[in-house]
Amino acid sequence: MAGSSKANQLAIPFAAHEAAEATEVLRAWIVDNGLHVSLQRGFDDPAVWGVLLTDVARHVARIYETEGGFTQDEALAKIKFTLDAEWDDGTDVGTTSAIQ
Repeated sequence: MAGSSKANQLAIPFAAHEAAEATEVLRAWIVDNGLHVSLQRGFDDPAVWGVLLTDVARHVARIYETEGGFTQDEALAKIKFTLDAEWDDGTDVGTTSAIQ
């Protein structure tokens, strides 16, 4: 149902609320144990996505360290190890289609 509010939807970052110009480029949901994303290309150069995804991995690693169980370095190493494995032999490459 388009536009409905989800109780487990994340908050929009404060900086995005305060910025004169901000663009959402990626939204990800786990639905029935599968990844579903809404995204827009966002950048002229696809290499920028490499920077963005690396930055996201670093944020995730910091959350693991903050919440306990892993250091940031341990979490980041596990993320990179699995990213490399998935890159070489993906368990689910998924599909992509345009939705307007």
